[in-house]
Amino acid sequence: MKGRKLLMIPGPIEFEPDVLLAMSIPTTSHVSPDFINVFGTSLELMRDVWKAPKGQPFIVAGTGTLAMDMAAANLIEQGDHVLIIASGYFGNRFKAIAERYGAKTTLLEAPLGELVSLETIEKELKSKPYKALTITHVDTSTGLLTDPKPIAQLAAKYNTLSVLDGVCSVAGEAIHQDEWGLDIVLTASQKAIGVPPGLALLMASEKAMHVWENRKTPVPNYYADFSNWLPIMHAYEARKPSYFGTPAVNLIVALEVSLKIICAEGIDQRIQRHHNLAKAFRAGIAALDLDILPKTNTTAANTLTAIYYPKGINGADLSTQMSANAVIIAGGLLPELKATYFRIGHMGSVSSNDLLAVLGALERALITLGHPIKAGQSLQTFQETLLKNHR
Repeated sequence: MKGRKLLMIPGPIEFEPDVLLAMSIPTTSHVSPDFINVFGTSLELMRDVWKAPKGQPFIVAGTGTLAMDMAAANLIEQGDHVLIIASGYFGNRFKAIAERYGAKTTLLEAPLGELVSLETIEKELKSKPYKALTITHVDTSTGLLTDPKPIAQLAAKYNTLSVLDGVCSVAGEAIHQDEWGLDIVLTASQKAIGVPPGLALLMASEKAMHVWENRKTPVPNYYADFSNWLPIMHAYEARKPSYFGTPAVNLIVALEVSLKIICAEGIDQRIQRHHNLAKAFRAGIAALDLDILPKTNTTAANTLTAIYYPKGINGADLSTQMSANAVIIAGGLLPELKATYFRIGHMGSVSSNDLLAVLGALERALITLGHPIKAGQSLQTFQETLLKNHR
């Protein structure tokens, strides 16, 4: 019997044993030759994962919110117009961050479970000169997946910087940063990148760096200022010691391990794995007569699923039953709806066996709580869908 439960929330996730082993090694100096090489390699591998050979990577101790803060602090100046394209909770967070730096924001939202149309976005871009727009690739609160490619193309058409919040998507959803013309793609370590919490990861395009270099005013955030971090990134990539703030040494050692695992699998193959597993998992959920927040499967994320509780089932009771079945799930995040749905993460090193365990635990929990389903029906549907994907 294992002494632990399966962690199936939208981050932190289940981590590879080699990644956890890297976390446990004795901490070395942040300017030792071995660590400098690890840091430099991590920066180089980020370009492969982001598909951004021309990009400038940043690795900074912090959270995904810090990565969002860095994007806003360095690109936005007082009075700039910023378009926020929201698909849940985190669009509103980007709005609050941008306004902290003096932006005049416009928030575009669609009805719950839907995405803002390209026509609506273009109409707004035509209305005034926008400095930047933000896109939440996968909103962790709703499980909605936005296609960033056509939005980035619209941004380029109207000379607007595009900022992709990829916190719940990088290394789990398709991203071609350079090809699609995305100016900033940011994430955090604890999601599909597969490293325990504590690293803000950001990739800036040549255009974004040019805009930053030509600011009229200083960056009004000391810790987030590219001016402080860029020399460090350049030095480590050149395999030279440098210092601004002490890096999270063990986390960066673990990051190199995880990025190597990702690249060994192949980023395209990894994205396809996430797609296949998510498709089969959603089919299993549907077989239990459960509804998801996204209105269509094509707008549902491949890194997590947001699921409405069935009528008559109390969310706290379901979470308790799932925990008793050795699986940890997450409740809702949208304040106005948090008691009506739950979320299950399936990203990173997740396997079909993990999701079979989750569905089995969910079936037992629902049956125990009186939901009228037949044991095994989600498992059968999951297996059949997965097998079709491999034919």
